Amino acid sequence: QVQLVESGGGLVQAGGSLRLSCVASGRTFSTYTMGWFRQAPGKERDFVAGITNTWSGQGTYYADSVKGRFTISRDNAKNMVYLQMNSLKPEDTAVYYCAAQLGVTTSRRDSDFGSWGQGAQVTVSS
Repeated sequence: QVQLVESGGGLVQAGGSLRLSCVASGRTFSTYTMGWFRQAPGKERDFVAGITNTWSGQGTYYADSVKGRFTISRDNAKNMVYLQMNSLKPEDTAVYYCAAQLGVTTSRRDSDFGSWGQGAQVTVSS
């Protein structure tokens, strides 16, 4: 298991941008697939974006609702994963969670990720 801590949330107007960061503990960060999920009030937690581990080429995959607007990336030297969010919409308002799973997965199910951060609030005003 890794420990995850998110940062970078906040309030932004529609059309604006934010970058979320997530730092992971441990020496084996590069072996984990990393993901971002979000949960809006009264809704289930949904997949946003994922990036596979270094051994599998760090492939990225996205929810259709954010494709073309959000970009996930990682810096293994810093144990960091990022979510760059552009052209934000009010419906992007949610608590955003960083997640990690050892090995390779392209799963979009939160039950397939074993480690979670505490969440970062993102609020997009109209």
